[in-house]
Amino acid sequence: MLREALTAAGLPADLVTTIDPAGRAGATALMHARGLIDVLVPRGGAGLIRTVVEESSVPVIETGSGNCHVYVDAAADLAAAVDIIVNAKTQRVGVCNAAETLLVHRSAASAYLPAAADALWERGVILHADAAARACVEEQASAQGRSELLVDATEADWETEYGSLDLAVRVVDTIDDAIAHITAYSTGHTEAILTQDVTAMNQFVSQVDSAAIMVNASTRFTDGGQLGLGAELGISTQKLHARGPMGLAALTTTKWVVEGEGHVRP
Repeated sequence: MLREALTAAGLPADLVTTIDPAGRAGATALMHARGLIDVLVPRGGAGLIRTVVEESSVPVIETGSGNCHVYVDAAADLAAAVDIIVNAKTQRVGVCNAAETLLVHRSAASAYLPAAADALWERGVILHADAAARACVEEQASAQGRSELLVDATEADWETEYGSLDLAVRVVDTIDDAIAHITAYSTGHTEAILTQDVTAMNQFVSQVDSAAIMVNASTRFTDGGQLGLGAELGISTQKLHARGPMGLAALTTTKWVVEGEGHVRP
């Protein structure tokens, strides 16, 4: 369709092409076509992205994997927080901006987690819970016959991008603990804070170093179309030169033209 549209506009169809018929060898050739290709933007799983970044001699814009976190603060609107975690986890589970870890302030855990667990279990989400989170919902899971949807969290869960109906859940004592957890395990993609406390909001926004920070919103909004950038090329987790959702403007570069009349620099 894109090639047909280019032809209809009087442009060469080969402005858009595919190397799919060449398979893995074609992808390898792209990575080593320095001087012929300006930039590669790998889209796919963590393994593919790592391979391109490590092996390519062509410049790469790294669109990283998304181990995204949602932190429910002590001052969160808990009803809204249930809707947000359900959307962030289940609206489309296989994408890089789906939530993979839920962090809950200890003072909100006993009120929030039972309601959140019910809503998530209704959609088949398996909760990988630490001891404190499990204590809030274990009796409920047993009474509802949903014990298979509640398992013990392991260290590996905190660093896993599931891409499935699985969610790691941890209770933290303070916002500092939540930020420390995110710093340790995040891939720098998208993190969300749910709170009505402006001080907590500002601390989270300033101290969490990710491409996108959501305040009282789902992680699913990290998207070029949602943020007004048009068709999305990817979501960059690097810092040079593009970061976050990328539209076509992220692939443009600057050309300087200096006109003189015999000027020399003193």
